[in-house]
Amino acid sequence: MRARLYGGLRTGKRRYVGMMVDKVGGRLGVPDGVMRGIAVAMTLMLPFFLLRGRAISDGFMTGIAVLFLLHCVRVRDRGWWRGWPVFALAFWGCAILSSVMHGTGHAVAEAFVLGRFLLFCVALERWVLRDGAARRWLGGAVTLAALWLVVECWQQYLLGTNLWGYPRWVDGALTGPFYKPRAGAALLMVVFPGLMVFAVRWLEAPAWRTRLAGVGLIMFLTLTMILIGQRMPALLFGLGLVVMAVLIRRLRWPVLAAGLVGAVGLALLPVLSPPAYAKLVVRFMDQMQHFSDSAYGQIYIRAGVMLEDHPWLGVGVDGFRNACADPVYVRDLVLFGRTFASRGVAVGCNIHPHNIYLDVATTAGLVGLGCFLAMVACWLWRMIRALSPVQAPQQAMLCVTACVMLWPLASSSALFTARTAGWIFLMVGWGLAASADIAGESRGDRRS
Repeated sequence: MRARLYGGLRTGKRRYVGMMVDKVGGRLGVPDGVMRGIAVAMTLMLPFFLLRGRAISDGFMTGIAVLFLLHCVRVRDRGWWRGWPVFALAFWGCAILSSVMHGTGHAVAEAFVLGRFLLFCVALERWVLRDGAARRWLGGAVTLAALWLVVECWQQYLLGTNLWGYPRWVDGALTGPFYKPRAGAALLMVVFPGLMVFAVRWLEAPAWRTRLAGVGLIMFLTLTMILIGQRMPALLFGLGLVVMAVLIRRLRWPVLAAGLVGAVGLALLPVLSPPAYAKLVVRFMDQMQHFSDSAYGQIYIRAGVMLEDHPWLGVGVDGFRNACADPVYVRDLVLFGRTFASRGVAVGCNIHPHNIYLDVATTAGLVGLGCFLAMVACWLWRMIRALSPVQAPQQAMLCVTACVMLWPLASSSALFTARTAGWIFLMVGWGLAASADIAGESRGDRRS
């Protein structure tokens, strides 16, 4: 039976207005174009809510995932899971199984809802951002978010407080638009696709003034990240500059110039910002010299011991948080013939292991970690293979962002949270969509 309902009346017309409610085979639904429009709107607002509204951003990602599943049912798309989603689903299954074996009912429920992040990423790649127009709008939103962060950081540096009246953090770090020192990590997520993309475009211009502006922008962003005063974001930003220089030959001299600016900035940091110098240089060097005894080192040792006891499937979602104080895991770790000493229960205990790969390993074991690594390899291979910096600089900057976010030798926030997972899967889904449509990306660049 096929019928159209409007205002309680039945009509045989194929097109209709009003509430646009379908009844096809006894099922009610919204037209696919309307569903995609809603998903695009939520995606465009997502960067701002990832900065200042985690619960809303989580709702948006969940909504996009659900709408994508409804779309697949309506158009009978059974091939969305092929490719990297195979590894994502395998990892998800390992996390659920491990949580059932080791966790509480709450942990099992959390493991089940992890799938929303994976489906969200697939939805961006295959449906929401399939055309260049949607990606250009998202690029504009990310640029606005990046500008907001940079302006608030400089306002706080020059005037002493941000827009809400908050001063620097007690250790000297600039907080930007936040109360706590989160500006560095947030800016790292958006700086390459939101601002650095303009430097790439300007450096391709024939006019020397435009190219000089591109070099100046790279230097300015480098100085901004140093003045923010957060160690890991500054180091990962430097890694991003190196990746840019490796992937894009034309950027090598500008990146070298930015490196010199960074070195001069560090040398002048005792004058420009003594608290930032104490944190970025003095404390960092001391922590590296005694890393295994530091808080991060002790957390990594505790995660390694858990993985040693549960190598195949780990301890499930939230397993590290729930078990890190268990005396059975408070012991030395022997790795490659070297002993790393545990310094007690409290110093090695935290709500997460502070590294995304240790987070995955403690959640789903080495099997789940292998699936996750295979998924990451598929992502990076797709993006690197599609690189065309001159024609599609946005896609190139998304590739750089993915390399930075997924760098293994870094401390990080908990992976399975709305903010961390949101940024990772947003940028990866966007990058994969752009990699699948370099022609559309190129058309957008010529118009901009």
